[in-house]
Amino acid sequence: MNIVILGPAHPFRGGGITTFNERLARELQSQGHQVTIVNFTVQYPSFLFPGKSQFSEEPAPADLTIRRWLHSMNPLSWLSTGRKIRDLRPDLVIVRFWLPFMGPAFGTVLRQVKKNKSTKVIAITDNIIPHEKRPGDLPFTRYFVGACDAFVCMSEKVLRDLKKFVQDERPVISVVHPLYDNFGAGTSKEKALKALSIEDSGPLLLFFGFIRKYKGLDLLLQAMAKARTKGLRLLVAGEFYEDPQGYDQLIDSLGIREQLILHTDFIPNDAVKHYFSAADVVVQPYRNATQSGVTPLAYHFELPMIVTRVGALPDYVPDGVSGLVTEPDADAIAMAIDRYFELGKAHFLPGLIEEKRQYSWDRFANSIISLGKQV
Repeated sequence: MNIVILGPAHPFRGGGITTFNERLARELQSQGHQVTIVNFTVQYPSFLFPGKSQFSEEPAPADLTIRRWLHSMNPLSWLSTGRKIRDLRPDLVIVRFWLPFMGPAFGTVLRQVKKNKSTKVIAITDNIIPHEKRPGDLPFTRYFVGACDAFVCMSEKVLRDLKKFVQDERPVISVVHPLYDNFGAGTSKEKALKALSIEDSGPLLLFFGFIRKYKGLDLLLQAMAKARTKGLRLLVAGEFYEDPQGYDQLIDSLGIREQLILHTDFIPNDAVKHYFSAADVVVQPYRNATQSGVTPLAYHFELPMIVTRVGALPDYVPDGVSGLVTEPDADAIAMAIDRYFELGKAHFLPGLIEEKRQYSWDRFANSIISLGKQV
């Protein structure tokens, strides 16, 4: 098939979504499909991107065709991008939807594309109802959804949210989020700690990813002050997407700064393996969630997880099997941390490795291709 993936790719460093798009393109290419990623010239206005930079310093992937055509805020660009994709006459457009702000641009592009009367559109919906609500969310989402022929969700929560907008016969399927296996193999704990310049001096928790309020880092900091596990340390790896001052004040008020290792710059791809190999467990203390890209990373590196009982996190991390599930509350998270180290990492590894088997890219890609043939 001739396939277009519409969404961010290099040089944008959009975290999981950029990584996902590029990895999906490689999987589809490996199956013999022709794939073009249609990317942004401008992705976010500054008020929607509180990080330090939207751009990666890593070299462009030589094995992918990436076209930078779409300006998210310029209607003329929406029309021209739609015409360019229409002229490619793809059998299938796979579009990523994670934020209502993108609804007007994507919705207009897709309506232009579909004037060729042959291209089908499948939306991979990371979120339908966003974590952080803004004016325009509902009409922007409705406009986008109206341009799609079928939908893929990666959690039951998003599936339920989507059905509030899709009340006709268009197909909607749920497929598990595949593993991020493009960061290389893990390494020994000793080598990973050395690469990160961290001393091996006790149990080490990992909080990984962009720091936003809904991800609950403040809950984990409070839990650190309550946990009984001796010598406990927390490695925070990810860029602040909000003002760090409140976190600094909380750390000082709790008196836990000596227990923290703060790597709060953007984490480049070639360093990811060190963080997951150095830690004893990754903690996702989210206040709310759909699914999380941290979970498939943890499965890839075979690192057990402590997650809160929100969104689809418990669906991906069966309690007591590949990790522990707890309430989004500092006391409950502290108890889960203590229980994890009482049981030990080895207790969870057999269950985690068995769960890992279901998160393959070929299964995900085949589900999209099958869906494309139905519509």
